[in-house]
Amino acid sequence: MAMQLRNRLRLVLLAGVMATLFIVDTVTNYEVAAAVFYTIIILTAAPLLTRRTLILLATLCMALTALSFVLTHKGNLPTGLANMSVSIIAIVMTTWLILKMDAARQDAQDAQAKLMRVARIKGLEGLTTSIAHEINQPLAAIVTSGNACSHWLAHDPPNLDRARQALERIVHDAGRASTIVARIRSLSRGEAPHKTVFTFNDAVQEIIGVSRGEMERHGITLELELPPDQPPVHADRVQIQQVIGNLLLNAIEAIISSTNPVRTIHMASDVRGNVLRLSIRDSGVGIPAGIRNHLFETFWTTKEDGMGIGLSISRTLVEANGGQISAEPVEPWGALFCFTVPVAQQDQHQ
Repeated sequence: MAMQLRNRLRLVLLAGVMATLFIVDTVTNYEVAAAVFYTIIILTAAPLLTRRTLILLATLCMALTALSFVLTHKGNLPTGLANMSVSIIAIVMTTWLILKMDAARQDAQDAQAKLMRVARIKGLEGLTTSIAHEINQPLAAIVTSGNACSHWLAHDPPNLDRARQALERIVHDAGRASTIVARIRSLSRGEAPHKTVFTFNDAVQEIIGVSRGEMERHGITLELELPPDQPPVHADRVQIQQVIGNLLLNAIEAIISSTNPVRTIHMASDVRGNVLRLSIRDSGVGIPAGIRNHLFETFWTTKEDGMGIGLSISRTLVEANGGQISAEPVEPWGALFCFTVPVAQQDQHQ
């Protein structure tokens, strides 16, 4: 209400200024081009008026300019005619520029609104893609365990012990998928990781257990160097296992795509100062020249059916847990991926 009142007062004041300009332009000589100051009226009133009303105001200013010329009888007539023409042109150009600027501002606002909508949609797509990518591993494990359970139950007589073990794996992997979804949602909201103290090699072995069947199916040999006497780490166990699973899956896919007859994956963990490092080296296709700096960028991928989000998520998760991740090619075949996790301090064991 107060704003509307102020705007009305401003319009009344501008109307008074217009009347004053008309009188001054009429009583002075032709040589005095007072009408050109109508442009100031238009510039001042523009934020308060609609497009149509602004055009009407400009038309009124031009009419007053012409009327002042007709009513003025002093001075040089050709000069007065030139001044009137210049004033009218100035009014027209000022109004046109204001209307163009307003249209450009409106277009920019519309574009910004569309961009914000796209950003929200893309953000939702990114979260959906992340969840789909991350839960692929436990879901694949559930399918494998389900097939194994059916196989053991189809035996004559049924092997109930093996079937029960398969069912336990299904329950475990279903819980892991649910936990992954919860972790990604927390990460998308900017929440801190749920850090605990745990034995790193045990977490690695769990992921290896999920992927071992895939490696055996493709004839991939796994070489492990996981010393048992390493200190525990302090991080979000589920997120770190997501990273291990991503890197291991990438190594398997790289080997499957390679023509190298040697099919090996070498995993090793070692302590370096106050961090524990895991390295995964494969004998696959390696890292093509020129893309090493883009590997961890979102939606950047060298796979035909890849989404380009796995390594980006891995970097986000590692850095959120206080570690670092890197990659480098291995000659003549393969790639080496490494990441670090902080070692648990004495006070974190409590």
